Amino acid sequence: MNWFYWALLSALFAGATAILAKVGVADVNSNLATAIRTTVVLLFSWGIALVTCKPATVLELGWRTWVFLVLSGLATGLSWLCYFRALQLGEASHVAPVDKLSVVFVIVFAVVFLREPLTWQQWVGGLLIVAGAVVLAWH
Repeated sequence: MNWFYWALLSALFAGATAILAKVGVADVNSNLATAIRTTVVLLFSWGIALVTCKPATVLELGWRTWVFLVLSGLATGLSWLCYFRALQLGEASHVAPVDKLSVVFVIVFAVVFLREPLTWQQWVGGLLIVAGAVVLAWH
């Protein structure tokens, strides 16, 4: 499978995550719910990594890889904490589209920090995502 199918599966599972999480945070502190979810993700991802990689591979990683993966992990944790709190306070059908504005942030960050070119398709697509998030989140 190429990147598109993996990304589509990611979107499918993210959609399921929103619904499952909305039900899961109904009667619990959203930070505790995030901690439980994170523990499951931790165990699951380490299980997959240990099955698909040699354990010694961890020792071969450079400092730059470690720094950026740790920063990415911190950003993920903050995102999840905010997402679960938003799901607890709002409707999943409103929260999820706003959360998907992350796509627009990725486009901007890719241009600014990774020096990726910005195409007219990304401009139009980004604007459509913003418009869609506004329409879907509107009460």
